[in-house]
Amino acid sequence: MNRKDFLTLKSPQKKEGNTKFAAPSKVTRRTATGIAEYTGTWSKWEVKHLLSRTLFGYTHADIAKYTAKSMADTVDELLNISSTEPAPPTNDYVSTMQDPECAENDVWVNTNNSVNFNFQRRNSLRNWWMRLMVNDTTIREKMTLFWHNHFATESENIGDARTVYTLLKTLRTHCLGNVKALTKAVTLEPGMLKYLNGYLNNKVAPDENYGRELQELFTVGKGSGSNYTEDDVKASARVLTGWRINNGVNPPVSYFHLNWHETADKQFSSFYGNTKITGKNSPTAGMEELDDMLAMIFAQNEVAKHICRRIYTFFVYYTIDSNTETNVIEPLAAMLKANNYNIKSVMDTLLKSEHFYDMANRGCIIKQPVDYFFALAKHAYLNIPVGTEANTVKYTHQKYLVEIAAYSGQTLLDPPSVAGWQAYYQAPSFHELWITSNTMPVRVAVVGQFITSGYSRGGHTMKMNVFSLAEKFSNPSNPNTLVKESLEYFLSMPPSATLLASTKTFLLPGNLPDSTWTTVWNTYKSNPGDTTNTKTCSDLLTYMFYSILNLAEYQLQ
Repeated sequence: MNRKDFLTLKSPQKKEGNTKFAAPSKVTRRTATGIAEYTGTWSKWEVKHLLSRTLFGYTHADIAKYTAKSMADTVDELLNISSTEPAPPTNDYVSTMQDPECAENDVWVNTNNSVNFNFQRRNSLRNWWMRLMVNDTTIREKMTLFWHNHFATESENIGDARTVYTLLKTLRTHCLGNVKALTKAVTLEPGMLKYLNGYLNNKVAPDENYGRELQELFTVGKGSGSNYTEDDVKASARVLTGWRINNGVNPPVSYFHLNWHETADKQFSSFYGNTKITGKNSPTAGMEELDDMLAMIFAQNEVAKHICRRIYTFFVYYTIDSNTETNVIEPLAAMLKANNYNIKSVMDTLLKSEHFYDMANRGCIIKQPVDYFFALAKHAYLNIPVGTEANTVKYTHQKYLVEIAAYSGQTLLDPPSVAGWQAYYQAPSFHELWITSNTMPVRVAVVGQFITSGYSRGGHTMKMNVFSLAEKFSNPSNPNTLVKESLEYFLSMPPSATLLASTKTFLLPGNLPDSTWTTVWNTYKSNPGDTTNTKTCSDLLTYMFYSILNLAEYQLQ
């Protein structure tokens, strides 16, 4: 997409009573850069680009910290994820009745299933994940979200919140590890067995759901070099017969039931080298045949290519042209396979590459809703209740952040289908799907709410503090400095002179002299009790920040 057109996206406009968003033109040019290490300028712009793609937002402290480091050291630190799992979610949900299986503030993951409270538990899990996303200083939660979109499941269909949690935990545990090990673990997760009917798969009536998605979406994909057959789908289904879910333990686990397993040999096509997986008839038959099948699948070059393409469309850009396929995807895929499918090596090379920092790949994709709203919370230092407030207060405010992302098209734990969110695969629109006549007004309204009245429940108001935000900049009494640094902080690309001038008019309406703002600010600092001046200062800051956060450019990262 031509950046000039993209960066001048029109705001929602009324047409015959309906809000419309002007569609930008399609991309006409890309770049021929590859995976050689980036050696260019390392400034706040490169730092923000990297942090925007690997974290959920950044703060002034983050920019200062990583600008002082090298690019390589910064990437290394972002990829240095903790091996310690975060403490599991607890009963912080609100109800007129207490969950009979879990007392308030206790961990619900290891308790009995509470059928009437699974909805609240799943909301609790979303809130918990949102907090991890906002607070994480490594790529762990962004990688977990990537795998959640790749091995997509819908928690509403799974039902039991405990199995939703354990599946998410598996994605997080393996997020920078071995893709083959992750695929095996996901295959046997009770949540996946439930979602794609694997727990019903048996020798009498083999269920092909998971065998099909394992190949079409999770491993070899649908690229031009992927030529698995319908018979391969049927054979894989027979390999996977016999797996069941034990709901009698907390949380549930999977197990293998030999009586339901097809013990005959399974023949695969020439795409898999005419491999025959020998049928087994023992208590370990299910695991042995699964290992044999995954070894066969991961021997195919298409697996590494498919994974690298998915990584690319999630972290870099939404389309892959011939140059990118040759210069980025193919060498990364070769690296992935040579490193026994260790994904960290690929992420390290990609995030340090000249291609990643190429200007063609900066500020060029529309933020997914969780990036937009959770990053806004981080950028603007939103006072999300996470401390000593009552659970009813924390739960409702955190749930609101999660819900506005859902209203904008991205419900955590519930991608719309097994294919994940359409923005990552639906040509030709891709990321443009995040912006519609329904979702764009939500973004505009929520920004307006957070910067003016705030969201209030239970005596707490979640709101941006425009004074505190202004204090983060080097010289808030100077209108030119404040406008410039504010735009440079919130936007992914340097602002034009025209944008600087137009934004300044919100701080100094009517072409007032610079000294007017300086007087207003300095009076606020010296005498905040001057209610008239303080209100004027607050209003002008609100107008300016609101104008920035409603720019088309702020929708981009």
